[in-house]
Amino acid sequence: MPEDRAGTYLTTSITYERRPLFRAPQTAELFLETLQHYRREGHYKLHAFVVMPDHVHLLITPQEITLERAMQLIKGGFSHRLESKLPVWQKGFNDHRCRDADDFIARKNYIHLNPVRARFVAEPWQYRFSSAYRADHALSG
Repeated sequence: MPEDRAGTYLTTSITYERRPLFRAPQTAELFLETLQHYRREGHYKLHAFVVMPDHVHLLITPQEITLERAMQLIKGGFSHRLESKLPVWQKGFNDHRCRDADDFIARKNYIHLNPVRARFVAEPWQYRFSSAYRADHALSG
């Protein structure tokens, strides 16, 4: 588990009224572009992610900002780029702070197995909008 005094968190954000916003591949890609933009700016380390039709799970370690600020950047930045006239997200987000290396691994597995549990794919690496699929991309740092 990455060592960081801010902590590493599993976060879950749900779309407004659970609309399947990310069923459209271009919308899911726009979210991932937003996520990577703020990662590249150094606001957080991104360890794992999955974009499901109506929610996203992230495993992140904020860097010199609060978890709340990191999520504001991600959710607000995406909403701005999407230019939707409708609400995009439910208010707030759920989070779980990883307690140790075993917890970190369990949360990362939870994220990667989400599309398998939803029966979208048979194996985690087959789901296009997941860090399991994009393992060849640099995620942290």
